[in-house]
Amino acid sequence: MLLAEDEDGRALGFSSFGDFRARPGYRFTVEHSVHLTADARGKGIGTALVQALFPRAQALGKHTMLGAVDADNEASIRFHEKLGFVQVGRLPQVGFKFGRWLDLVYLQRFIDETSSGPAPDA
Repeated sequence: MLLAEDEDGRALGFSSFGDFRARPGYRFTVEHSVHLTADARGKGIGTALVQALFPRAQALGKHTMLGAVDADNEASIRFHEKLGFVQVGRLPQVGFKFGRWLDLVYLQRFIDETSSGPAPDA
Protein backbone atom coordinates (compact mmCIF):
# COMPACT_ATOMS: atom_id res chain seq x y z
CA MET A 1 0.00 0.00 0.00
CA LEU A 2 1.17 3.50 -0.82
CA LEU A 3 0.16 6.42 1.38
CA ALA A 4 0.15 10.13 0.57
CA GLU A 5 0.46 12.54 3.48
CA ASP A 6 0.48 16.29 3.86
CA GLU A 7 3.36 18.19 5.48
CA ASP A 8 1.80 17.57 8.92
CA GLY A 9 1.69 13.81 8.39
CA ARG A 10 -2.07 13.76 7.83
CA ALA A 11 -3.23 11.07 5.39
CA LEU A 12 -4.46 12.43 2.04
CA GLY A 13 -5.03 9.13 0.28
CA PHE A 14 -3.74 5.68 -0.53
CA SER A 15 -3.44 3.19 -3.35
CA SER A 16 -2.93 -0.56 -3.32
CA PHE A 17 -3.44 -3.67 -5.39
CA GLY A 18 -4.10 -7.31 -4.74
CA ASP A 19 -4.90 -10.52 -6.53
CA PHE A 20 -7.96 -10.35 -8.79
CA ARG A 21 -8.92 -13.99 -8.16
CA ALA A 22 -7.38 -16.79 -6.11
CA ARG A 23 -7.27 -19.33 -8.94
CA PRO A 24 -3.86 -19.85 -10.62
CA GLY A 25 -5.10 -18.85 -14.07
CA TYR A 26 -5.67 -15.29 -12.82
CA ARG A 27 -2.28 -14.87 -11.13
CA PHE A 28 -1.12 -12.25 -13.65
CA THR A 29 -4.09 -9.94 -12.98
CA VAL A 30 -4.48 -7.53 -10.06
CA GLU A 31 -7.27 -5.25 -8.93
CA HIS A 32 -6.31 -1.88 -7.51
CA SER A 33 -7.88 0.59 -5.11
CA VAL A 34 -7.31 4.29 -4.77
CA HIS A 35 -8.95 6.59 -2.24
CA LEU A 36 -8.41 10.30 -1.56
CA THR A 37 -9.72 12.71 1.02
CA ALA A 38 -11.98 15.39 -0.42
CA ASP A 39 -9.34 18.12 -0.02
CA ALA A 40 -6.73 16.02 -1.88
CA ARG A 41 -8.74 15.68 -5.09
CA GLY A 42 -7.69 17.53 -8.22
CA LYS A 43 -4.07 18.01 -7.12
CA GLY A 44 -2.41 15.11 -8.95
CA ILE A 45 -2.09 13.00 -5.82
CA GLY A 46 -4.37 10.24 -7.09
CA THR A 47 -2.53 10.15 -10.41
CA ALA A 48 0.81 9.79 -8.64
CA LEU A 49 -0.53 7.08 -6.33
CA VAL A 50 -1.93 4.96 -9.17
CA GLN A 51 1.02 5.49 -11.51
CA ALA A 52 3.35 4.34 -8.74
CA LEU A 53 1.51 1.00 -8.66
CA PHE A 54 2.34 0.11 -12.28
CA PRO A 55 6.09 -0.57 -11.87
CA ARG A 56 5.46 -2.38 -8.59
CA ALA A 57 2.94 -4.70 -10.25
CA GLN A 58 5.24 -5.20 -13.26
CA ALA A 59 8.11 -6.15 -10.96
CA LEU A 60 5.88 -8.90 -9.58
CA GLY A 61 5.21 -10.21 -13.10
CA LYS A 62 1.68 -8.86 -13.40
CA HIS A 63 0.15 -8.25 -16.82
CA THR A 64 -3.23 -6.60 -16.25
CA MET A 65 -4.60 -4.16 -13.69
CA LEU A 66 -8.32 -3.77 -13.08
CA GLY A 67 -10.32 -1.13 -11.30
CA ALA A 68 -13.92 -1.53 -10.15
CA VAL A 69 -15.80 1.77 -9.92
CA ASP A 70 -19.37 2.70 -8.97
CA ALA A 71 -21.01 3.40 -12.35
CA ASP A 72 -22.36 6.72 -11.05
CA ASN A 73 -18.88 7.94 -10.12
CA GLU A 74 -18.16 9.68 -13.42
CA ALA A 75 -15.16 11.55 -12.00
CA SER A 76 -13.43 8.29 -11.06
CA ILE A 77 -14.21 6.74 -14.44
CA ARG A 78 -12.73 9.78 -16.23
CA PHE A 79 -9.72 9.69 -13.89
CA HIS A 80 -9.04 6.05 -14.77
CA GLU A 81 -9.50 6.67 -18.49
CA LYS A 82 -6.92 9.48 -18.34
CA LEU A 83 -4.49 6.93 -16.88
CA GLY A 84 -5.04 4.57 -19.81
CA PHE A 85 -7.74 2.35 -18.35
CA VAL A 86 -10.54 1.23 -20.68
CA GLN A 87 -14.08 0.30 -19.68
CA VAL A 88 -14.50 -3.43 -20.27
CA GLY A 89 -17.66 -4.34 -18.42
CA ARG A 90 -20.61 -3.31 -16.31
CA LEU A 91 -22.19 -5.43 -13.60
CA PRO A 92 -25.71 -4.23 -12.79
CA GLN A 93 -26.92 -4.09 -9.19
CA VAL A 94 -23.99 -5.92 -7.57
CA GLY A 95 -23.51 -3.40 -4.76
CA PHE A 96 -25.93 -1.99 -2.22
CA LYS A 97 -25.11 1.27 -0.44
CA PHE A 98 -27.02 4.29 0.75
CA GLY A 99 -30.32 2.42 0.42
CA ARG A 100 -30.00 1.60 -3.28
CA TRP A 101 -28.49 -0.89 -5.70
CA LEU A 102 -25.30 0.14 -7.47
CA ASP A 103 -23.84 -0.90 -10.80
CA LEU A 104 -20.12 -1.57 -11.01
CA VAL A 105 -17.94 -0.61 -13.99
CA TYR A 106 -14.77 -2.59 -14.61
CA LEU A 107 -11.83 -0.70 -16.11
CA GLN A 108 -8.70 -2.44 -17.39
CA ARG A 109 -5.17 -1.43 -18.25
CA PHE A 110 -2.38 -3.64 -19.51
CA ILE A 111 0.75 -2.93 -17.50
CA ASP A 112 2.87 -5.43 -19.41
CA GLU A 113 2.32 -5.10 -23.14
CA THR A 114 3.64 -8.60 -23.85
CA SER A 115 0.94 -10.48 -25.72
CA SER A 116 2.73 -13.82 -25.93
CA GLY A 117 2.04 -14.66 -22.29
CA PRO A 118 4.37 -15.78 -19.53
CA ALA A 119 7.06 -18.42 -19.82
CA PRO A 120 5.66 -21.98 -19.73
CA ASP A 121 6.92 -22.56 -16.20
CA ALA A 122 5.30 -19.38 -14.80
